[in-house]
Parts: sequence; C-alpha cells; structure tokens
Amino acid sequence: MPRTSRPFTDEARFFRSPALPDAELLTARFFRHAYAPHWHEGFVVAIITAGAEGYDYRGERHVAGPLSLACINPGEVHTGERAADVGWAYRVFYPRPRTMAALLAELTGRDTAEPPRLPHQVLRDDALAFELLDAHLLLERGEDLLEAQTAAFSALSALLSRHAEAAPAALPQGHDDARVETMRQRLAADIAEPLTLRELAACVELSPFHAARLFARETGMAPHAWRNALRVNRSLALLRRGKSVAETAAACGFADQSHYTRHFRRAFGVAPGRWRG
Repeated sequence: MPRTSRPFTDEARFFRSPALPDAELLTARFFRHAYAPHWHEGFVVAIITAGAEGYDYRGERHVAGPLSLACINPGEVHTGERAADVGWAYRVFYPRPRTMAALLAELTGRDTAEPPRLPHQVLRDDALAFELLDAHLLLERGEDLLEAQTAAFSALSALLSRHAEAAPAALPQGHDDARVETMRQRLAADIAEPLTLRELAACVELSPFHAARLFARETGMAPHAWRNALRVNRSLALLRRGKSVAETAAACGFADQSHYTRHFRRAFGVAPGRWRG
C-alpha cells in the first residue's frame, strides 16, 4: 500500500477484466478531485489503501481510512472527497447486482434474483480487505485469468458471507412513493429525449415546483441530476461495445462531448476516453 506524507497527485485508471466481465474496476489516488452527489446501477466496493476518504451516504457522514471498506448499494446517492491531508488512495470493484445476487444464491442455496444489501457503515475487516486487494491486483495484471477469477469470486463471496444483509422487505407503496417511481420511469424511458420539468410533473399531476421538490426529497437528487447519473451509467454499455466518446455522448442525450465528460468524471473520477482505453 502506498505510504506518503506528501499530497497525492490525482491519477486514476479504470479497467475491465475478462475474468470478471460483469464489473468495472478502478485504481486511483486523489487529492483535488471530489465526487459530486451521484449513484451507480451496480455496487461499489472500495478498499482504502492510504489516506482517508470522506463521503456522505444515507444521511450520514462517513470516513474510511487504510484497509477500511466503503460499500455503496445500487441506486443510492453518495459523494466522495479527501478526509486526510494527503488525500486518499483506493481500489474499487463495481460489480453488477446480478453478479452479487448469483454469488449470494450459491452461498445460501436459495435461488433468488434479489441482490443483497451491504452495510452502509464503514467496514473494518483487515483479512477481507487484503483478500479483495489481492483479487483486484490479479485482475489488473491479467496474467492468469483462472487465478484472477477464482480470487475475485472468493473475495466477493467472503464479503457477502460476512457482511451482507438481507434485502429489506418491500413496503406498501405510498402515494408519494408511487409518484416518484412514475417520474423515475419517465426519466429513464428514453434517456436521449429532451424533457422539461413541466412534462415530467404532468405525468404525476403535480406542479413543476412540487414535482421537483418531491423527487429531490425522496431520491436525494434533483430530477436533471438523477437523469444525468442514469445517462452516465447507461453509457458504459456503449463504451464497452467500442463506441467513441462523441457517439456515446450523443446517444445518451448529452449536449456535447464535454458535457458528457464532465458528468462521467464526477461519477467515476476519470474521463470516459481513459475508461474506454
């Protein structure tokens, strides 16, 4: 793990591995960079290797230091910035919900499509942190896909067996919940389609002001910010298929390449061109 008393220089590498095709991976160190409020369609499993990261999540402030695990569940808004004088360094897994659900089903012997829930508090489990770090390094090196895949599945399974929580039981949907879900579906129906707040509010029979306030209260993000985060998440599939950054930006409804790059960097800490490479 890196040790330094001098501030880190911001640098990040996003990569993928055929040993874990349903996940993105990040290795980074940051000093100046700060994540704006954002969310991911998959899980975030981050292992801090130096310094400390502070982040807001589920209405609380968290600080994760060396060998701590910072885990974020799918769809949940969070931030991220340095919480130490030098900044922070970490390695991150972004596994998809279906991958984690399949691993949980194998562990429990119960066939379920429901993904697990990871604790929202910072986890301290040194043995697990080292296991996840070893797997991440093997995936990055790419020397032996069988070894890397075995290590990754073993480490993620250990995370689930030791720390996963049962998915919360579905509660009866209230009127506001139903309206927010209707707005989510409208925002996601065609991410490239121009959409006004008045049009969004009309689908739930509210005024634009009331609709925007309700959506932000329930999701933690304004409708436009939530939709841009969705666009960034959906753009990954196009980048994986070899689409250029400009093509991806246009297909996902961003005004231009710089608009897309700005939002991508806020969510992942790197530009989409570097991620694609």
